[in-house]
Amino acid sequence: MPADKTLIKARLPRGFADRIAAEIRATEAMVATIRSVYERYGFEPVETPFLEYTEALGKFLPDQDRPNEGVFSLQDDDEQWTSLRYDLTAPLARYFAENHKDLPRPYRSYRFGWVFRNEKPGPGRFRQFMQFDADTVGAASPAADAEICMMAADTLEALGIPRGQYLIKVNSRKVLDGVMEAIGVTEDHQKLTVLRAIDKLDRLGIAGVRQLLGPGRWDGGVEGEGDFTRGAGLGEAAIETVLGILDTDTESEDTIASIDLNLARSATGQAGREELEYIALMIEAAGYDDRVVIDPSVVRGLEYYTGPVFEAELLAEIPNEKGQPVVFGSVGGGGRYDGLVGRFMKEEVPATGFSIGVSRLQAALAALGRIDTRTAAGPVVVTVMDHERLGDYQKLVTLLRNADIAAELYLGATRNLGKQLKYADRRNAPAAIIQGDDEKARGVVQVKDLALGKALAEGISDHEAWKTERPGQFEVAVDGLVDAIRRIVDEG
Repeated sequence: MPADKTLIKARLPRGFADRIAAEIRATEAMVATIRSVYERYGFEPVETPFLEYTEALGKFLPDQDRPNEGVFSLQDDDEQWTSLRYDLTAPLARYFAENHKDLPRPYRSYRFGWVFRNEKPGPGRFRQFMQFDADTVGAASPAADAEICMMAADTLEALGIPRGQYLIKVNSRKVLDGVMEAIGVTEDHQKLTVLRAIDKLDRLGIAGVRQLLGPGRWDGGVEGEGDFTRGAGLGEAAIETVLGILDTDTESEDTIASIDLNLARSATGQAGREELEYIALMIEAAGYDDRVVIDPSVVRGLEYYTGPVFEAELLAEIPNEKGQPVVFGSVGGGGRYDGLVGRFMKEEVPATGFSIGVSRLQAALAALGRIDTRTAAGPVVVTVMDHERLGDYQKLVTLLRNADIAAELYLGATRNLGKQLKYADRRNAPAAIIQGDDEKARGVVQVKDLALGKALAEGISDHEAWKTERPGQFEVAVDGLVDAIRRIVDEG
C-alpha cells in the first residue's frame, strides 16, 4: 500500500444499523408468519417504491427551500422534490387513487418494507426501520376496524405471544374530540396538553393524570422532586369529566357506558361511542373480547386519524438497556384515516389500517425467547489438501449440493488444515470434509463433525489422547458421504 494513501474511516451514518445473518433470518421468519395471517384474512400484497413525491406524503409538504423536516428528500431532474417514504400508508393512498378504476372496492392489501425518518436518533430509535401494514380502503363500516383488531391479535399469537401477555386497545378520535367539547377546551395548545396527560395513564396512573390535567406534576410525584411539567390548568369539574372516562376497568361494556354518561352532551363524543359500541359487539361475537378492549386512553395520530384508533401493547416485562424489567409497551397501531385518500380524489374514500413495527417487535420477541436469533448452521466445508486436486474437491461439494445440502469449497490461500478447520468453525459449519491422497486412493473421506467434536473435546485434557481419539471425526466411503452428512445436519 502506498505510504501516502489516505484511508476512509469505516463508519455508519447515525441512526442506521447493519444487520447480520441471524437477524435477517429472524426477520424473514417473522414476515412469513405475519403474511400468512394477513392472507388468511383475505389481504393481498402490493409493493410501492421507496421514493414518493414529497407532496404525496401529506403532513410533510415543503415549506422551505429544501423539504427535509422529518423526511429525507432530494430534487429530481425536473426540479420535483421526492422523499424517502416516511410510512407505508401515504404511498398506499397514492397507489389507490392512481389505480382505483382497476381495483376492487373495498380494497384489502398488505405491504412490508423499510421506512425512513429524518429525526434525531437515540437508543432503540433508528432512522431506518421495517413496518408491516394491512389496510382496507373503501369500507366505512366499523366492522372493518373490528376485523383489523382481530387480525392484529391473531398475528401476535402466531408470532408466539401468548394470550394474556398482550392487549389490542381501541379508542376513537371522536371520543377524544368529544372530551374537548364536553370540557370546553378549544385552544390547540391546551388540547394537546390534555391529550398528552391522557396518554400517560398507563405510566402515571389516575393520580398522575389528575395532576397533569390540573396545575402540573413534579417528576417524583412530590413537590420539589425532579422537574416540573406544567399541566392543562383544567377546573375540578372538567378534570372529573376526563377521569370519569379513564377510570374504568378493562370491561369494554363498562367503558362505553362511562363514555355515554360523561359525554352525553357532545354529539361528536356520542358518534365515537357508537363506533366503539359497534366494534365491541363485533369483537364479542367473534370471541375476541378477552384480548381486544375499549380503552379511552389510547391517543394516536391526532392530525392523521378520523375515527377508531388501535394500539397493540405487550404486557410482559422485558429487561431494558440497564437490565431492569419494564413493560415493553406498544409494538404496533393504526386506525381509521378517512381523509388521506381524498387528498388525491374528488370523492371521499374511507380507509382503515394497522401497522406492525417489525424491528421493535423483533427485539421484544428476542428478549422473550419467542424467536430464534442464534447463528444459523453454515455450509459444510470441504477442505483443500492439495491445490492440484481442486477438481476432486469440487466434485465433493457438488455431490452435497445436488443432495440439497449447503456446502462450500475452501477458497483461501492456506494449505494448513488447522487454519481451514478454524475457518469452518467461524462459518458455524456442521462438518468439514478432509480427503488426502491416501483417502482418495481408497475412495473414502474423513468427516469431522464439528459440533460433536467440540462437545467431546471438552472431556479430553491430554493432547496425545486428543490426537489418538480425534473426537467427532470418522471415515466414510464417498458413496456414503451424503447420508453421513445428512445425519449430522439433521441432528444439529
